[in-house]
Amino acid sequence: MMKTACVLALAGSAAAFAPAQQSTGANTALAASPFAGELGAQAPLGFWDPLGLLKDADQNKFDTLRTMELKHGRVSMLAVVGYLTTASGYRFPGYPEDVPAGFGAWHALGETQDGRSILVQMALFFVLAEIVNRDAEWADTEAEFVGDYRNGAIDYGWDRFSDAKKLRTRAVELNNGRAAMMGIWGLVTHEMMGVSILPGGVLPGN
Repeated sequence: MMKTACVLALAGSAAAFAPAQQSTGANTALAASPFAGELGAQAPLGFWDPLGLLKDADQNKFDTLRTMELKHGRVSMLAVVGYLTTASGYRFPGYPEDVPAGFGAWHALGETQDGRSILVQMALFFVLAEIVNRDAEWADTEAEFVGDYRNGAIDYGWDRFSDAKKLRTRAVELNNGRAAMMGIWGLVTHEMMGVSILPGGVLPGN
């Protein structure tokens, strides 16, 4: 039964990435969208909006959706790295070694005083990250693009990049974020199913 469910899930996942069969009129309408040339409308799907979220949308709505996509992608990239790092057995110095990886960590941390202190630190970090990662109204700077939260304080050589390299770097981030969103979803789903997809049969949370 489990094998059948896994096969059906994989088939569904493959279908989700396959371009839907559309009429010529629908393809023409998509190509005519004012957002067809935006960053992220790239091979193999090009401008793909199966849910019609951008139908009759203005630039503000597009920018809002792009902000959400970037934020979820960035969080997911951190989530995948953290998930795989803890699944490998690595722990920060002073971190309780008996705390499992995956979702099992939440329950384990809540059972001890040290664990609860870690949860409080995590909550404070989330709040700080939410405050910092946005346009600072008090800063005398203007964002170069949607998702640019440098606020004149961080550069890492970005201003020395050519326009082509900047565009490519942003496209790489966007694609990696999309992959990470699917990646963390897959990791968590398999953990909840009790099916390991990691080397050595490692199953976080157990």
